[in-house]
Amino acid sequence: MTQEQSTASHLSVVMTTSITGVNTVASSSSLRGIEFYFHCAVLITGVVGTAANGLILYALVVSNQHKKHPLIVNQNILDLCSSFAMILSYIMQISDVYLTGPFGQFVCIVLLADVLIWFAGSGAVINLALVTIERYLKVMHPTWSQNKLRKWMIYSAIPIPWMFGVMEAIVFVALRYPGTTVTHGVCYTRIVFVSNAARIIFIIWHHAFYYFIMILFFTFCYAELALVHSSRW
Repeated sequence: MTQEQSTASHLSVVMTTSITGVNTVASSSSLRGIEFYFHCAVLITGVVGTAANGLILYALVVSNQHKKHPLIVNQNILDLCSSFAMILSYIMQISDVYLTGPFGQFVCIVLLADVLIWFAGSGAVINLALVTIERYLKVMHPTWSQNKLRKWMIYSAIPIPWMFGVMEAIVFVALRYPGTTVTHGVCYTRIVFVSNAARIIFIIWHHAFYYFIMILFFTFCYAELALVHSSRW
């Protein structure tokens, strides 16, 4: 979801770079041409994702499997929230809603700037890492996981993705709030940094964590699991 949300966020705004940060304009004005069709495609993706994750959660509960796989359930809930946030965000962008007052500014920052999508998407990435760790331990170290890995450890890990997502959302709101205005019903928002050094650190951190570190982590773990699986056959 992170790559999907990042693409949606970057294509839905006009971006320029300055010494104080990355200036963006997120407008709810009328969309035309390819941009309109892109927004419709993302909206459809959100609807499909919401329906699919809702059905999976329903199936897990009905089959009484939700107690056996709490991290999987948590993953589906986060993906469901992310898909639903996409629906809300892109409905607002397509509908050309006239924004006014504090509510308009709230919609501008939280929905049009994709903060809700970032919140759920960031949490989903962390939860997927936890699922990977759990599977890796059970396959690569079955004796240790059977003797040491307890249910309370897994359940205690469930809030971690949500807390991480909340912290990420708070950071994004804090960066956008000073540069957000609503003028003539249109949302204008930009990420503001206190210095060029802060902007560079922020960009390096997010690219390193979500693209470099996470990709290496998933590649290593699933390559090991694939080798074990192939050796058994």
